Amino acid sequence: MERDKYSGIIDKDRIAAQMGHEIEVAERIFIVTGAAQGFGYGIAAALAAMGAKVCMADMNVQGVRDAERLLLRDADAEVISVGVDVSDENSVRGMILETVKRFGGLDVLISCAGILKAGGLPDMSIEDFERITAVNYTGFFLCSKHASEVMKEQRMFDPERMHDIIMINSKSGLEGSKANFAYAGSKFGGIGLVQSYALELAEYGIKVNAICPGNYLDGPLWSDPEKGLFRQYLDAGKAPGAKTLADVRAFYESKVPLGRGCRVDDVVRAIKYVIDQKYETGQAVPVTGGQVMLR
Repeated sequence: MERDKYSGIIDKDRIAAQMGHEIEVAERIFIVTGAAQGFGYGIAAALAAMGAKVCMADMNVQGVRDAERLLLRDADAEVISVGVDVSDENSVRGMILETVKRFGGLDVLISCAGILKAGGLPDMSIEDFERITAVNYTGFFLCSKHASEVMKEQRMFDPERMHDIIMINSKSGLEGSKANFAYAGSKFGGIGLVQSYALELAEYGIKVNAICPGNYLDGPLWSDPEKGLFRQYLDAGKAPGAKTLADVRAFYESKVPLGRGCRVDDVVRAIKYVIDQKYETGQAVPVTGGQVMLR
């Protein structure tokens, strides 16, 4: 990539005005991938409600456009929607460029795009395995690569400025998951990228961390009656003795010491912590209700 590719469209006045004081969420520019639904949509909506400028990006172009329209009903929301395939480098470049052109920069990348297909070794096709890896692992690489270029250039205008790359990972990135190895493997790999990027990008003031939520049982990934994880896990026998989708839900709730699934506001609190603190990078922050604890 050419050096200083974004310098001509970065809003230098914004950076100058923010020098020397704590930068609130409302003053920051975010990209949230996977923003058409689930955690991604919830995170984007929460940030927009706080006054942040947010690029909502997703492969589901119609879905993310609908999500943008929903948020724009609030006259104060500053959001745009962009179609993106995070596994395609040109598509990722376009997402970054569109964000900088529209808002004048990029302060925080929240990489939430991900796919999951349960299945054991005999059942998993190479096509499904490679697709999961491309979105969950390679996608984070591409988004981090191109987002960090903007952040490095902004740092040239303010040598004390800090930026954040945040991967929305999973508790499956902290421990193995039976009959779910493709997803868990991509998430374990994601934490390896987080730690490695943290070392590489520290000199540029870019913090790189992962948030590892527990199960979002109310989100469409779990609750879709035909394709959701309740259905997949019932069919795969992952909840012993379960006969219904409600049985599967009860089984997964019983595994959490605090007795419920993870919610969007739990993840948003963790994101705010990661951004606000100035002295942590390369971390995987569990938000699991005690189901998975750091060792």
